[in-house]
Amino acid sequence: MNSGAAVPLRLMATAGAADLLRRLRSLHGALMMHQSGGCCDGSAPMCYPDGEFIVGDRDVLLGVLDLRLSAGEVPSDLPAGDDAVTVWISGSQFDAWKHTCLVLDVVPGRGSGFSLESPEGMRFLSRARAFSADENEALNSERPLTGEDWERGERPDPPTSPQIVTEAVEACPVPGTSST
Repeated sequence: MNSGAAVPLRLMATAGAADLLRRLRSLHGALMMHQSGGCCDGSAPMCYPDGEFIVGDRDVLLGVLDLRLSAGEVPSDLPAGDDAVTVWISGSQFDAWKHTCLVLDVVPGRGSGFSLESPEGMRFLSRARAFSADENEALNSERPLTGEDWERGERPDPPTSPQIVTEAVEACPVPGTSST
């Protein structure tokens, strides 16, 4: 039984990352992402045309980014089509990261040649915030969706809190600093 803490999002994105995804969508159509597990560009999030990366049965869905939203908005439903960007992570890597919220950000520079943003002069970057004890307890009641679940047609509920933040520090506050 959880302590009443709201179930936190496992995935958030900065406004800059959402803007870059919208630009890539205009060039490539529907998108998907996979949090790399150490190959090629380290542990970078990789962006592909939807369906270009084969999601495994044991891969875990971190979330579905809603490209209709601006920072601070909460969706009323799940996005569909080109507005939806699924973000996946391998099951074994999820086991190591399940105590964190992954925050998709973007920084200047060139990442891996496999990810769609490479020619844009920007690269996606994962930041993470460790969940509190109450958040971890709330997450214990949630079963993460896997690639196998997705193939059977299961979908997550829409987020109940903003998924897109203006800056990464809103999702990953620096300890010992004030937000005033």
